Formats: sequence, C-alpha cells, structure tokens
Amino acid sequence: MSAPAIDPADDIVAYLKQHEHKQLLRFITCGSVDDGKSTLIGRMLYDSKMIFEDQLAAVKRDSARFGTTGDDFDPALLTDGLRAEREQGITIDVAYRYFTTPKRKFIIADTPGHEQYTRNMATGASTADVAVILIDARHGMMVQTRRHSFITSLLGIRHAVIAINKMDLVDWDEAVFDRIRDDYLQFAAKLPERQMTFIPMSALKGENVVNRGGSLPWYSGPTLIEHLESVPVASDLNLRDLRLPVQWVNRPNLDFRGFCGSLASGVIRPGDEIMALPSRRRSRVERIVTFDGDLDRAHAPQAVTITLADEIDVSRGDMLVHPDSLPEVGARIEATLVWMHEEPMVAGREYLIKHTSRKTPGVFAAIRSQIDVNTLESSPAVALGLNEIGTVQLVVNEPLCFDPYSRNRTTGAFIVIDRISNATVGAGMIIGSSSGGGEHWDTSPGSATLVEERSRVEPRERIESLGHAPATILLTGLSGSGKTEAAFALERALFDAGHAAIVLDSQRMRRGLSRDLGFSAAERSENLRRAMEVARLVNDAGVIAIGAFVAPEASTRARAEELIGTERFVLVHLDAPLEHCRARLPDLYRSRGSVSLPGVDFPYEVPRDADLVIESARQTPEQIAARIVGLLRERGILRR
Repeated sequence: MSAPAIDPADDIVAYLKQHEHKQLLRFITCGSVDDGKSTLIGRMLYDSKMIFEDQLAAVKRDSARFGTTGDDFDPALLTDGLRAEREQGITIDVAYRYFTTPKRKFIIADTPGHEQYTRNMATGASTADVAVILIDARHGMMVQTRRHSFITSLLGIRHAVIAINKMDLVDWDEAVFDRIRDDYLQFAAKLPERQMTFIPMSALKGENVVNRGGSLPWYSGPTLIEHLESVPVASDLNLRDLRLPVQWVNRPNLDFRGFCGSLASGVIRPGDEIMALPSRRRSRVERIVTFDGDLDRAHAPQAVTITLADEIDVSRGDMLVHPDSLPEVGARIEATLVWMHEEPMVAGREYLIKHTSRKTPGVFAAIRSQIDVNTLESSPAVALGLNEIGTVQLVVNEPLCFDPYSRNRTTGAFIVIDRISNATVGAGMIIGSSSGGGEHWDTSPGSATLVEERSRVEPRERIESLGHAPATILLTGLSGSGKTEAAFALERALFDAGHAAIVLDSQRMRRGLSRDLGFSAAERSENLRRAMEVARLVNDAGVIAIGAFVAPEASTRARAEELIGTERFVLVHLDAPLEHCRARLPDLYRSRGSVSLPGVDFPYEVPRDADLVIESARQTPEQIAARIVGLLRERGILRR
C-alpha cells in the first residue's frame, strides 16, 4: 500500500520500528474555491500508493457519477467524503488524511475554500506545521488566497508552500508562474516573515506533486513531496519555556495525586523545581508517569502525568512552569481575533473564553481596528462580522497565564464561545498584556514617596464663603438625551444664585486630558475616571462639579461614586427614548465611524439607583436644571 524502504512482508517488526521513529509533519491545504486542494491531496495519496484497492475502485466508480473530470479518475473524491461535497464538487468540512513515505509521516488537513467555511479552515490550520496555499494559474490571487495566507500567518505557520496549480491550463507558461509569484511576494511583504517556496504544478495530471514530469523544463526546484520530506520543522518547537496546563487532577487512591496534561512547550525532568500558577506555590517534580512507565524526561507535545514532592494546591486550569521562565499573568489582553459567526462581535458583550484548560467569562472591551485582508491595512471598527479579522482588547474575569502567540502557539491562543448556544464563534491570537484605558481605577500612584500637603483653608470656611457644600453631579443617559445642554443650564442657574460650579463634559475632556482615548468600553471608563479625578480636586476647592457622560456601565458609575465619596455624589439619569436621541443627533447615529454607541452597538445599563430620573425628551434644559437645583436644596448641598 505504500513505498517503504523495508517490506513489511519480510520483517514486520523492523517495518513498524522504522515508522515509529519517523518524524511527523502536519500540513494544511488552503486557498480559494476550485483551486484544486482536494485534487492535490488525492494525487499525493494515489502517487504515493497510499490507497487501498477497494478505495481506488470506489473512487473510479464515483468519478463517472460525481467527478469533474469526465470519465477520467478524479482524485478529489478521495477526500471529499460528504455526499454534499461530492454533489457540489466542493469541500465543506475539514478532512484529515494520513500517509507515509520512507522519510516522513504526514497528516493532511484538507480545508474548504468557501468564505462561509473560513472557521473550518482556521481549525485545520491551528495544528499545522506547513501551509500549502494553492493558486489557480488561470485566475491568480483571489480574496480567499489573501485571507487564508493572512490567517495561516496569524496562526504561526512558519513554512508556506505556494502551489501554483493548473499550469496545464495555461500551457505551462513560465511567465504566468513568475507573475503570480511576484504578486504574492508583494502581498506577503506585509506579513510576518516566514519561509516560502513556490512550486508550479498540475495536481490533476500529477505533474510536480510526487513525480516530476517533462512539462516544466524551466523549473529546477523540488516537487511538493520532496519539499515536504525535507522542510525543517523540529526547530519550530519551543523547548525553552516549560508550560504544562493542568487538564485533570488524577487521584485514584490516597497514595497517588498526579497532575495530567499535554506539554505546550519546554522540557521537564524529575527533580526540576516548578511553580504552579496563578498561586505561585513551588515544589519539585517527583515522577513523570505514563501508561508505559515512568520517564526520566518529557518534552512538548507529550501527554504526561506529573507528581510533586509537596502537597500544594493545583487544580484544572492551573499551569505548571519553571520559576525562571514565567509566562505573563493578567486579565487584560491585546489580541488578534478571527470572528467566525454570522452574528457580529461587538464590544461589551460577554462571552466564554477558553484558554488552554481554563474557561472564564470575558468581554471585548475595545475593538482597536479591523484588518483588510486584501491590503492588510487597519481601519476603525465598531464590530467584527463573519470572517473579519481585527485587533481587540480582551478583559476576562479570571487572570490567564499566557505567552504571546509568536512565542507559544498553545498558551498564546484562545477560542471564544457563545454563552447561550455554546457555539465557537471566534479564535484569538494573543499579542500581549493590554495597557488600554479602564484599569486605572485600582492603580496605585507611581511613586511611594508622594506626600499630600494639607490645605490651609478649612472645608467649613469654603462652605460659609460660597454658600454650598462641595458636590459632583453626574448626568448620565444615551447620546442625544440632552446631558450637556442640561449641564450648562445647571451651571448658569447655580452661578446666578451666587454659587461656584464647573462643567466637565465628555467632549471637553476628549479635547484635552483624554485626547488619547477612543470610544471603546474601557476607554469610556477611563475618560470618566479622569473627569472624576478632576471633579474630586475641584470639590476639595469647594466648587460644584457637573459631569455630563454617557457612562453606560453600572459598575463604572459605582466606581465614580466610590472615588468622589457617597456624601458628595449625585447621580441624575436623563431618560430619553432611543428614537428621540436618533432624531436629535441623526448624523452621529447614521454615520458613527469608529464610535460604538451605547444602546445601539452594546447595552446601556439603565441606572437603578439614580438620585433623580428626568424624562429629558419632555423638558427643556432649564426645566431639568431647576429640578436638579431643587434636589440639591433638599439634600442640604445648597445653603442659601
């Protein structure tokens, strides 16, 4: 069935031993629809003599019924196993096939080319060492060629074969090959650097796949199988950083407690000092247990059970590492995201995040940008649709132990799961820790030497002089509910009554202190935090601060109250229907650009604990201001 160096009929033990120790290579075929991916794999299996006779007979029989080559043998039917695939002549699901040569063992992932099945393609690429990207010589590069090239690059596949197929249909023209190669190199110059090999071929005719024909005298490079047999992939493994995500704690009896998992990277030996994250407790490896007996050494990607010398608390989802080579640990992460679901991803919605063996709720606090797969240029975005790719800020409920994806493909990746349907809706590649806005509510001052000087003016003196106690009034509501107009009307009313007040609205902040912030959930939160820091300072000076902010999240408004102090904080909700807000600000709601709007793109959490709720659509700014002044008098803030 194959072409081995040792005939199994002569020495079956030697034959099995030979195959046991051969290196395994995983590769993926991808590209646009009808570029010949399934045909290529079928040709490789056929010419490598890796097809049983009954399989070959069935394919020859089905070629007349389902094939796209007339009465000739159609190699694509060897991998297009679903009935719908054979009837349509396309690949839908990921098909995995195994074959071997005297030099290597191979697992092929045949992935679909249709745009709607990009998620299947990403699944097949996630474990591949080499990407074979097919291009139809008649059509050149297509959108899916670029998308699949970009995704395989994002997924860390460091070796790419650009197989320019169907050369027989362009009369084996070298100029066509050169033009497509130059076009691809120009596009790939914007991708991370990786080893690329260009091979002209005809998968249907079997030219330059396994065997070398005479139709390409101008090509002197390797055939596809020659290249796959020799491409170096062992050096791609990360054997420096020990990462063992714990998948299961094995406790069959009182005398054994082992931690099971597959090594994501690194090497481990009995006696090694290890650290369990996130607890940071230390111990030493006592045994490396497998079904075949204990090992004196294990390396990625082996699955093992580790026992420790000390009884430390380690659970599923924890990670065992060497103390001198630690991953990052954090709850705010920058990542590249491939969205795989018909329902768009929007900032602020909660999903389940599956990272190694840990699963935790999380939200995408910001969409930094969307990446155009044709030009690889970034542009602002308020959502990511099906098959779109963007850079995002992820915030998870429980800290993750991670590495950048470029360093570790296992600890640097995560999948996104819909909480309702349990469907996988996205795949992410971690860039690193996030430094985006929103995390500074809890951040301590940068220096421990800061000393706060006490004012020489007592608070009671300010109250007696100004006729009011300090306070911060936060007006919240949808964009277009009238917050800013009401804030300035309130400032006027207070000034006319002899009080000192200042308006801190979102637009003023963004033109000054917050000019570096966008409109993601995290950046909105940071904008409010900065305003509340200013409000606290002016309150300390006896001045009333009036804030006009959407502040869509209840948790962020609660943090604002905590920062100001409950006795000084007044929350006013301007309750206006979305239709009224749209009518007042039609341009904002119609052409939002990079601005994601609460109530439209993600939820606005209506305050349940507001000190005052005003239906702002039915009242003028002056009427709203008068009601707030009345509340301030009731609470004893205004004293004259």
